[in-house]
Amino acid sequence: MNFEGKHIVVAITGSIAAYKAPELVRQFIKAGAEVKVIMTPDATKFVSPLVLATVSKNEVLYQISSDAAWNNHVELGLWADLLLIAPCSANTLSKLANGICDNIVQAVYLSARCKVAIAPAMDEDMYAHPSTQKNMDTIRSFGNIIIPAAFGELASGLIGQGRMPEPSELVNIAHELLFHKALTGKKVLINAGPTYEKIDPVRFIGNFASGKMGIALAQHCANLGAEVQLVLGPSTLTIQHSHINITKVVSADEMFNACNTHFSASDIIILSAAVADYKPIHMAEQKIKKTSSEEAPSIQLEKTKDILAFFGKEKKAHQYVVGFALETNDEVKHAKEKLHTKNANLIVLNSLQEEGAGFGVDTNKITLIEKDSELAFPLMSKKDVASVIVDHIIKAHSCAN
Repeated sequence: MNFEGKHIVVAITGSIAAYKAPELVRQFIKAGAEVKVIMTPDATKFVSPLVLATVSKNEVLYQISSDAAWNNHVELGLWADLLLIAPCSANTLSKLANGICDNIVQAVYLSARCKVAIAPAMDEDMYAHPSTQKNMDTIRSFGNIIIPAAFGELASGLIGQGRMPEPSELVNIAHELLFHKALTGKKVLINAGPTYEKIDPVRFIGNFASGKMGIALAQHCANLGAEVQLVLGPSTLTIQHSHINITKVVSADEMFNACNTHFSASDIIILSAAVADYKPIHMAEQKIKKTSSEEAPSIQLEKTKDILAFFGKEKKAHQYVVGFALETNDEVKHAKEKLHTKNANLIVLNSLQEEGAGFGVDTNKITLIEKDSELAFPLMSKKDVASVIVDHIIKAHSCAN
């Protein structure tokens, strides 16, 4: 489970279940989320803000008396991808339902533009009381998610419904809320990395591609529920995900054959690999030696299989084919030509002109090229770029089908 790139605000209120909060925050952090914690004043009686600040590696806000805290309630509401109020006491539940704003948790709740999930925790009779049930119905009517209390032993010693779900359960629920499974049931083929074309047993024709962009795309598609076939050229990078199957290759021929194996079964094909355009006609069986002659050895080359052109020609109506382009001049013009000549649905134009974009780095600057449009984006992390590309594909593919 991966929360990388996600911002989560965990709000803790005055319930005995607050003792579980440090473990909840720890699990989010371990899964890659950035977490900020806010507390009601009563919550600080159950768990120390210092503990939560240490676990989250961020300042914990629990008072709105300072100017900084008051300003931050708006900032946090805009920053968060998810506001998780866990545990939520009966008192806070009532205030949320009625728009009362007398502490930092209520202030952030009223400012939040993100998804809001609330995990009530209280004694069984309090949970079942008509006032509490009415408050939960009201909060649901605002578009928020109420996470049902769990059944089990309560702080009172009674057995019943009222427990806050375990941290691992809340993390699973948060993942479902944040990662809408838009690609569930879809099969996605992605190629990534460089190819190496051997000249002799020692040397090869290659390029500087690392595979970072393709791996980020595979990760994002898998997180959205897709079954991903990743064909990866020589790379020091790898990825582990239950929805990603990796085939490792070296040459352009191997790349084509591996992709072609999965092409017909794929709904979306994303060709991000930097495949060599040419390969030696013959590979020398022994290392080519440097001689005393001034004349350099001649290496005859032939074209490799054009994977994008082949799949563009062979694609069926339900298939969506994405190619990548990296140009050093007349970038948009050449990318549009590639879109047309290769019969792709979308070309992702990479920039080499922008510092911080291109091979081997963690950022990229792209333009999405379609038949009648072009969308330019600023320099972003490759994970954010992957999100932009995949979100665009989902919208376009849904409209086409």
